[in-house]
Amino acid sequence: MKIILDAMGGDNAPLVVLQGAAQAVEEYGVGITLVGDEEKIRQCAQENKISLKGMELVHAGQVIEMCEEPARAVRSKKDSSLVVGLRLLAQGEGDAFVSAGSTGALHVGTSLIVRTVKGIKRPALATCIPTGGTPYLLLDCGANVECRPAMLDAFATMGSVYMDRVMGIEKPTVALVNNGAEESKGTPLYQEAHQLLKVNPNLNFVGNIEPRDVPSGKANVVVCDGFVGNVILKLSEGMAKTLMGMIKNAMLSNLLGTIGLLLGKNSLMKVKKAMDSEEIGGAPLLGAAKPVIKAHGSSKAKGIKNAIRQAKTCVENDLCGTMEAALEKLQSEAKPE
Repeated sequence: MKIILDAMGGDNAPLVVLQGAAQAVEEYGVGITLVGDEEKIRQCAQENKISLKGMELVHAGQVIEMCEEPARAVRSKKDSSLVVGLRLLAQGEGDAFVSAGSTGALHVGTSLIVRTVKGIKRPALATCIPTGGTPYLLLDCGANVECRPAMLDAFATMGSVYMDRVMGIEKPTVALVNNGAEESKGTPLYQEAHQLLKVNPNLNFVGNIEPRDVPSGKANVVVCDGFVGNVILKLSEGMAKTLMGMIKNAMLSNLLGTIGLLLGKNSLMKVKKAMDSEEIGGAPLLGAAKPVIKAHGSSKAKGIKNAIRQAKTCVENDLCGTMEAALEKLQSEAKPE
């Protein structure tokens, strides 16, 4: 298996990308194609004593910056590491693509270069978010800010297939984010989407879910438009970080608390690990014709390594083929006799 990796994408590239790639080669046995400035990659590897064993390099002299307008950047920077990597994937030069670069550019580039499975016009960014038990899949997380009801229905189907085939959850429960549990709640978009989800034969739909119940993991797949999803994602990340800081400060405020912190250090570390987005690794662009994984822009080596692991799992389970088959079934059953 060969994973194509954007060596120049992310806040800490190329160092952490190379570190994560080296760990993935050793731990998962995959081949890596590094795409980026070859001179910088080799220099970084040499300076930091990172082995490039199991990796091949494809030169790309440009980089798409986070602040650039996505569509314009993809069209104008054809020699960027992100665009070249996606092109290699589309041409069959690798099995999956991983990048910690611009989310917008990755979304646009995937749609234009790799294309989408039949029945999907725009891929959805899906992120697994930790809970007290099994993580839940939130989609869309920001790729599609404005959606139609049919798009939310397709997102739900794709999310259900992902949780089944990649996360190993049989018949995952699916819920629609709303401001109330009743079918009549929400905007016309969410009311109509609810009716579509309710009759979708591919789903184990459990109805609406209120925001206060989302973090508890009451549903395995949580569906919403990209604006709402991005707010939920960033609020969840911020709350997790804030609460861990509050607990630490409170326990360090007196001697007994400090002793308790030391005694309970292992348990707290387990909680911290469960809330660590680096453990998940990345967010797949569900609906892409081939596996595309978006790693967090601030990913460290562990996050890159786990994003590669996630890409490997997607390939092994033929995620894209399974998803396309499920969507075709949904469309055929939706047609009037």
